[in-house]
Amino acid sequence: MALLWSVVSVGFSLLLTPFLMFLLAILFLASIGKSLGVRRLYVQILLAIFEYGRQNIEKVKKSNGTWESDESEDESEGSKDVEGAPTPCTITKNCRKYSATEKKLNGVLGNSVIARSKDLIMVPEPDMNNKNHSNHNHSNSYGNSLEVNGNKESSLPREDSFETLKREFDTSTCLEYIKAGVEAIIEDEVTSRFEAEELKNWNLLTRTNRHYEFISWRLTVIWMFGFIMRYFFLLPLRILICCIGVCWLVTATFLIGFLPQGAIKRWLNDRAFLITFRIMLRSLSSIITIHNPEYKPKGGGVCVANHTSTIDVGVLSTQSTFALIGQRHGGFLGILQRALARASPHIWFERSEVKDREAVTKRLKQHVSDPSNPPILIFPEGTCINNTSVMQFKKGSFEVGGVIYPVAIKYDPKFGDAFWNSSKYSMIQYLYMMMSSWAIVCDVWYLPPMYRQDGETAIDFANRVKAVIARQGGLVDLQWDGQLKRIKPKKAWREKQQEEFSKRIKFE
Repeated sequence: MALLWSVVSVGFSLLLTPFLMFLLAILFLASIGKSLGVRRLYVQILLAIFEYGRQNIEKVKKSNGTWESDESEDESEGSKDVEGAPTPCTITKNCRKYSATEKKLNGVLGNSVIARSKDLIMVPEPDMNNKNHSNHNHSNSYGNSLEVNGNKESSLPREDSFETLKREFDTSTCLEYIKAGVEAIIEDEVTSRFEAEELKNWNLLTRTNRHYEFISWRLTVIWMFGFIMRYFFLLPLRILICCIGVCWLVTATFLIGFLPQGAIKRWLNDRAFLITFRIMLRSLSSIITIHNPEYKPKGGGVCVANHTSTIDVGVLSTQSTFALIGQRHGGFLGILQRALARASPHIWFERSEVKDREAVTKRLKQHVSDPSNPPILIFPEGTCINNTSVMQFKKGSFEVGGVIYPVAIKYDPKFGDAFWNSSKYSMIQYLYMMMSSWAIVCDVWYLPPMYRQDGETAIDFANRVKAVIARQGGLVDLQWDGQLKRIKPKKAWREKQQEEFSKRIKFE
């Protein structure tokens, strides 16, 4: 026993100095925003391992005679890709199999049973789908002709009399409504945005697996080595780096908070802000690819971005200093919020208090009126969406005035799912999942500044900015309110859909 203890102590003393040097090198490079390319090499190796795993799974399935059915499913999935979506993976050119163009319209793979008709998808405003309710051509109630056994047959004109409808009524006229209802029940385009997107290929994580870790001895060996690497080396190292970042934040903001307002305090706060988030993002082995840095937000403006996770703040804060606005939290996130508020003007509010919202709007206008203040970072969706779409932007951010700096963020899910399902996981659970993943890889597009046009309402301006972000990030542009994650649909929305239905079947 004494011999064993001696060996352990000698090994610890020999490894302690190299480990401390390694840790200090990570912290120093993070503080100055530089990299030696080790993380990108790490991601390249992971891509090669994932590809080998995919080939190994295919080989085993072919030998078992189960590959043919899976292959047909993949082909059917590929036929529903989002057209024109840019590839988020800029780490390597050999990532076609994992690109954003292989996501289905609902952002989830492998659970669709019906090919959805775009003309029948319900939206909050029904007239957005059908601008003309008085078509006189021989088309069905949705403006499309019915096709039966390969031959097109026109349905009843929309304005037939009641007597004609009784004589010539065909049950097939109801099929489109029934189909739309079944589609909405099986797979609607709203609730699927609040669940983690599924991967087409396994990334060797047990929480995303399809029971592949024991499909062959080769994959078992790779998976076990990855498990040891993630939980016994990367996870402790990442926790240590994150704790150092939090300690730095609390200490730096505490000291800066005693300084009087002025240029020195702003400069020190900028340095502390950037160093904090760069260290924290290194604790997730993050790789952030920046596009169009010339459009970075400037002081006195409002930066708006799509929202996937609280990590979004850190991703953008590694490049620029922001004044943050958001819901007041408790726990670990509350510690960070209170620390940040000591040194710079951030705005935290309670979501349920209407009076607080009015005060927030006043503070926003005061903030943007001073160009010396850092730009405000706002996520107008108000909740986290699963990295596949952009949902309704709240108009409040676009009523403040001034310049809007749009930013699109797209994560690569095969290295780790960045989506935070706050109704399912606490902040600590979420951080644990992120730190035990392979890495956080994402692309950030800074877009040209946008201004509200003459006669343009805040809602129209918000929708225009949202469309630009969705198009650049390869995300699906949705009109639904993201708060459906927490509340039931409004009664007014149901009444609008009922009114739309009555217009479609209206007769003389």
